[in-house]
Amino acid sequence: MIIDTHLHLIDRSALHYPWLAGVPALDRDFSYDEYATEAQRVGVGRVMHMEVDVDPADIEAETDRVEGLARESGSMLVGAIAACRPEEADFPAYLERQQAKPFVKGFRRVLHVMPDDLSESALFRDNIRRLGGTGLTFDFVVLPHQIPKAIALADLAPDVQFVLDHCGVPDIKGNGEHPWREHMSEIARRPNVMAKISGVVAYADAGSWTVETLRPYVEHTIGAFGWDRVVWGSDWPVCTLGGGLSTWVAATHALLAGCSVAERDKLLSGNARKLWRLK
Repeated sequence: MIIDTHLHLIDRSALHYPWLAGVPALDRDFSYDEYATEAQRVGVGRVMHMEVDVDPADIEAETDRVEGLARESGSMLVGAIAACRPEEADFPAYLERQQAKPFVKGFRRVLHVMPDDLSESALFRDNIRRLGGTGLTFDFVVLPHQIPKAIALADLAPDVQFVLDHCGVPDIKGNGEHPWREHMSEIARRPNVMAKISGVVAYADAGSWTVETLRPYVEHTIGAFGWDRVVWGSDWPVCTLGGGLSTWVAATHALLAGCSVAERDKLLSGNARKLWRLK
């Protein structure tokens, strides 16, 4: 069974997504039912929702909406990584409210489209430290040149478990490996950081990528972090920009062709189940 740790759902009738106006290919509704039909065909059995950078006023409504979907009969949804704003003074109260919701497994603050210094403020860092001891994770989504910013946060909050999304967002389309490769090796030295094998098809040339295009980036990430510190995610519907869910699952299996059954199971489900205490 595959546990998909990175599903985005978009419902423009219920929530507001300011960033969608700049990505016409994604500027429509992407429902759970649409995802589930394809996901079940390719072996996904459990799924975690990843926040979709909704308007700040809709952050808690997004989580509540997804939790409602999880209660429906036959739902594969088992948890959510909720949005947050650690740069704001009311973060402690928000954290307390989310701790009362077992469905919330962690948080993410989108950083790759924000000023580099956002994560460097004292307030942001103090609030991230508050996650220590809660069992709640924090996902990084950063560009290669921002990975040192993520390293700084990981070092300042050693009791917090971080997850680096999308193999560190390499520039696959531009064949860019440096300084991404060096930064990935460095952040992997932090035992409180795991990596998510996700999103890479969206960073490749949609019309020409092959498994071999992706291999250097995926293999370096797994090699740096090791099989015990990697999880898998679809990044649906963003992955549709590079071929779609079924294509990404097929590419993943091809990339894992030489791996042991134990290694494959850790990446595809075991590590996620352990990290987020999933059933």
